[in-house]
Amino acid sequence: MVNQTNFSASGITSPAANAKDITKADTDLDDFTRSIYVGGTGDLAVRMAGDEGDIDVIFKAVPAGSILPIRVKQIRSTDTTATLIIAMW
Repeated sequence: MVNQTNFSASGITSPAANAKDITKADTDLDDFTRSIYVGGTGDLAVRMAGDEGDIDVIFKAVPAGSILPIRVKQIRSTDTTATLIIAMW
């Protein structure tokens, strides 16, 4: 049997251990994401969480059910048409 108390996912290459429904807004998320789930097709405008400063990117025509392995600090309300967005970290 797996010992759940020793099953922490804290490393940068570990899978996500937390998730939260996201309401698009031009404010920072509580934490940088490990990935984003998009449940409803559309464009996803994000502010990346990289070393190069604030870089805004629009992922065009993201298919429903996609998981994007991206680290972001904002899901931008302007230009985001995708729905059912979940942040994972």
